This record gives sequence, structure tokens and C-alpha cells, in this order.
Amino acid sequence: MAVEVGDEAPDFELRDQHGTPVRLSDLRGAKNAVLVFYPLAFSGVCTGELRALRDALPDLGDDVVVLAVSVDSMFALRAWADQEGFPFPLLTDFWPHGKTARRYGVFDEERGVALRGTFLIDRRGVVRWKVRNALPDARDLDEYRKALAAL
Repeated sequence: MAVEVGDEAPDFELRDQHGTPVRLSDLRGAKNAVLVFYPLAFSGVCTGELRALRDALPDLGDDVVVLAVSVDSMFALRAWADQEGFPFPLLTDFWPHGKTARRYGVFDEERGVALRGTFLIDRRGVVRWKVRNALPDARDLDEYRKALAAL
């Protein structure tokens, strides 16, 4: 079942690259969230997308947090974050495998990875914008900026 614009974002608790639990509902009332699902760490398109987000983070505003989710293990995410200098949480949806991606309707059952799905979630926990790209197609960072400006 896919999450649609106007729906309350399904809550989740996932561990980041350091093993720290991150719960979406902890952001309510404080921050807007850009929830980015991506297939795999260290892959070309994913690296390019997350580098672009890293570099654009100061322009997104102080009231925005980026949460990036994949089925990679915490250890792979830690190595990738250290290598790339990602300042935002890389969350592991490793086990149960892809559970959070499935709840958001962005899990590729055939390949066992998350699709390129992005959800903009406002401070109240409501999905205000979403986009889903095919695995080989990078997302357009300008679309994130437009959606955030509309909040």
C-alpha cells in the first residue's frame, strides 16, 4: 500500500549508521523531514544523489532534516557515510528486510531493494509531496526545493 500526499506518514524507528535509533515521530512539531529511500550504498546514482543532498543541505533550511533509508547494513552505511562525509542519518532498513520501504510503497520485491522514493513530511507528520523514480533515474534536487518552499 503506497503512502499518498495528505496521508499521515507511517511512523518508524530505524537505526542510523552509528546504531542510534531514529524515530520519525520524534521530529513532529520541530522539523520538516525529507525522507529519501534509495537502493544501495556505494552505487553510482545513489552516491551522486546523496552528495547533491549533502551539498544542498544548508540551502534547504534549518527546519529541515534529511533521513536517507536503504536496506544496507549499519556497517556498510557507516563506511559510506565516513567516506562521503554525509552529515545526515543513513538509516538501515536491513531487518526485517525492507519493512519501512514496504510501508511507504517503495520496495522492489524482485530486486530486494528500495526504489528511489522521496517523501516530504511536514512538522505535523503529514506527507506534503512525494516522487518515485525508476532505479536508474536520479531525482531532481530542484523539485525538493520547490516542494519545501511550498510548505
